[in-house]
Amino acid sequence: MTGWQWVKLVGNFVNLSTVAGLLVAKVGRASVRRGPRGLLFANGYRIGFPVAGAFTIGNVVLSKHPVSYFDRELLVRHEERHSWQYFCLLGLPMLPLYVVGVVFSWLLTGCPASRNPFERMASLKDGGYVERPVQPIGRTVTQAFSGLRSRPKGP
Repeated sequence: MTGWQWVKLVGNFVNLSTVAGLLVAKVGRASVRRGPRGLLFANGYRIGFPVAGAFTIGNVVLSKHPVSYFDRELLVRHEERHSWQYFCLLGLPMLPLYVVGVVFSWLLTGCPASRNPFERMASLKDGGYVERPVQPIGRTVTQAFSGLRSRPKGP
């Protein structure tokens, strides 16, 4: 690890974001192991939310997938950039700001990542996202409601 990665590791522990990530990993019954760059990989996460291949809280990268999921260097870099975002935003304030980014992006594109500034700063491509074009908000809302109507009703 570089000196700056040590600073981020300690900073995200002090600002409690890594502690929160470890708590979420425990609640999600994920197994935690050390990864590169001061990251902790929590694999086997069993809660269905959020819907993502991986997500980061502090220096903890959580995923429902096995450890081999993180064999992709670009994905690890993407998630590390999110850990820097926690550091720069002093920890847990990142979570509500990220949600605002998701809503903003979804309204503009129908995709939670395409115009989310946090995903864009972490590199959409490295995170496995495809950038979608901006569309009228009316189209986004129409698509959302047409998707709800086409779903089968419960038992």
